[in-house]
Amino acid sequence: MSNIPDDLSYTKEHEWVAGLDDGITVTVGITAFAADALGDVVYVQLPEVGANVEAGDSIGEVESTKSVSEIYTPVGGEIVEVNQAVVDDPSLANSDPYGDGWMFRVRVEGEPEDLLSAEEYTALTSGQS
Repeated sequence: MSNIPDDLSYTKEHEWVAGLDDGITVTVGITAFAADALGDVVYVQLPEVGANVEAGDSIGEVESTKSVSEIYTPVGGEIVEVNQAVVDDPSLANSDPYGDGWMFRVRVEGEPEDLLSAEEYTALTSGQS
């Protein structure tokens, strides 16, 4: 099992969220667990900058040699940046999911709901939840 950073929040759909403490803009990506389950990521589609999204919306997709998976936004707000590097080199989602493989940034509106701590996410991915 991959290392699960303690300083991030997680969703049951295997996205991570960084920067919630700032309360303004957060960074979102897929977890190492999701990247491992997908296999080699070969294509990433991300939302348009400026798009307004609601928490839980499907806003993109990740395609691998095994399957295609939706990317959901764990927070509502405005998309303020997408990671062009991961679009150009989708393998970053596998090699550095918590670093260079981040997906998008959202200017948060409202309070995020249903986010998991690292401990809760570990339990979820270990089949103990």
